[in-house]
Amino acid sequence: MAVSGVRVGVVGAGVMGAGVAQNLGQVGHDVVLVDISEDVLKVAREKIELNCRMSRMLGGPAVDADEVLARITFSIDLASLADVEALIENITENEKLKKDLYPKLDAIVQRDAVFVANTSAVPITRIASWTTRPSQVAGVHFMNPVPMKPAVELIPGVHTSPESLERVRQLVISMGKKPIDVNDASGFVSNRVLMLTVNEAAYLVYEGVATAETVDEVFRSCFGHPMGPLETADLIGVDTILYSVEVLYEHFADSKYRPCPLLKQMTDAGLHGQKSGRGFYRYGPDHKAQNAAKNRLAAVPTES
Repeated sequence: MAVSGVRVGVVGAGVMGAGVAQNLGQVGHDVVLVDISEDVLKVAREKIELNCRMSRMLGGPAVDADEVLARITFSIDLASLADVEALIENITENEKLKKDLYPKLDAIVQRDAVFVANTSAVPITRIASWTTRPSQVAGVHFMNPVPMKPAVELIPGVHTSPESLERVRQLVISMGKKPIDVNDASGFVSNRVLMLTVNEAAYLVYEGVATAETVDEVFRSCFGHPMGPLETADLIGVDTILYSVEVLYEHFADSKYRPCPLLKQMTDAGLHGQKSGRGFYRYGPDHKAQNAAKNRLAAVPTES
């Protein structure tokens, strides 16, 4: 597989999927972006166009939105992925949904294509077991916002072949990313640490020790973090945080990963963070939290 001009399928057009598709389009790859919802695809298209036009304002390169969008095909049909050379899966961090999806992808996508799981917590070896091509499955943990982040975690499964891993490595490098090699384990490196931090920060709010604003101010002012852990939770998605912590808890059977009840309540209530307009903070034209988060966005080491 050449490192430029590759036809890449991207499944899931949420925040991460749209970012991955944009990044691929910016560096010259042809992209097929698939989601089950036309509405989600419409939002993704608008988000990609806006992010391209704002790239320089956020410290990135000048990007021609029309050129990027011309390289992206938006589709609700999995069959449109049949001829891709690489497939990047970005659906929500729900193991049941992923387990249902991979056999469908396996049956559609050409046999010599590599599968890339963009997951924040599910082990790559487990994902590979849901396909008939485990030697061609690897993990890439992209950080958010994808086009602006310089590095990713690169994770082989037990059966990932050296050839497949190198193909994925070169694809990542072509996207302008530094691949950091990490062994396969739930949460890898970043989320073994980050999800515990966010979960514990949520417990501080749940127990009344401090408000979300106070927790985040401590991390910004005392440690120099560009965003606090609960601002980060709103950026990633409170529901995604919960699903990731639940995967860690299930995989390790360790009480330190027990999800905070507040995360569960907020997820049930639809308070998912920036994408829903409200999480630990409110977001909208009249709320300072949104503008403050945007100003710090480019420096944040957040993930999927």
